[in-house]
Amino acid sequence: MMHIIVCMKVTPKSEQVRLDPNTKTIIREGVENEINPADKNALEAALQLKDKHGCKVTVLGMGPPVWEPYMKLAVSMGADDAILVSDKAFAGADTLATSRTLATAIKKIGEYHLILCGEESSDAGTGHVPPSIAEFLNIPQITFVNHIEIIDGKIRARRVLEGAYEVLECTPPVLLSIEYGCNTPRFPDFRRKRWVDREFKLKVWSIRDLELNEEEVGLKGSRSIVEELREMGLGERARQKITGTEDEIAAQILNIIRPYIKK
Repeated sequence: MMHIIVCMKVTPKSEQVRLDPNTKTIIREGVENEINPADKNALEAALQLKDKHGCKVTVLGMGPPVWEPYMKLAVSMGADDAILVSDKAFAGADTLATSRTLATAIKKIGEYHLILCGEESSDAGTGHVPPSIAEFLNIPQITFVNHIEIIDGKIRARRVLEGAYEVLECTPPVLLSIEYGCNTPRFPDFRRKRWVDREFKLKVWSIRDLELNEEEVGLKGSRSIVEELREMGLGERARQKITGTEDEIAAQILNIIRPYIKK
């Protein structure tokens, strides 16, 4: 049976993303959270493969204990298992420390064939984590994927390019980052949700469980530091007023845009 691991992050709703001017980190207290939208697309892609091929789907997240309801929500949607990597030592991690921690957790999970991640998170938007996980695991990766097939035990993925696409085929294990909006995530199954609420036990792994040291995770293990936050104002518009007859106005507009028109 093919085992799919979906890396999932919980993010503040995009309209509520705020930065702490002192710590220069995202404020996560007192805001509404949601499963990172692109990660929801990755989960749906995994569940579609499960529906078609009978794959096992495990959801993996790294965050505080308040993420537990969202991890359970993923199981209610159809995932088979969920693991939350949670420890104060992981706080403040940049993309490098986050990727190292998640890759270590994936190694602890054991055998896997396919790792799916959203292309980027809605709060930071770097897109660094999926490729970095693949590098830590020393496995191939395909980015910006919007369609997946399993054919004769191989993974065939359609990768989006500007104005075109590529079709790539790879032997597992492989990591794919999934394009935001490429599918419509399903609603939770309410019968399954009742089972999750009553019986499902979320696995929670600490830094000790992963056998990592504090110097390589969290803020201490990060190599990128935000030194300054600056609010960028909108540029002033030219507000050039054009007057005259219709023909005169048309001629003036043509003179203004002429330098920008390529022959």
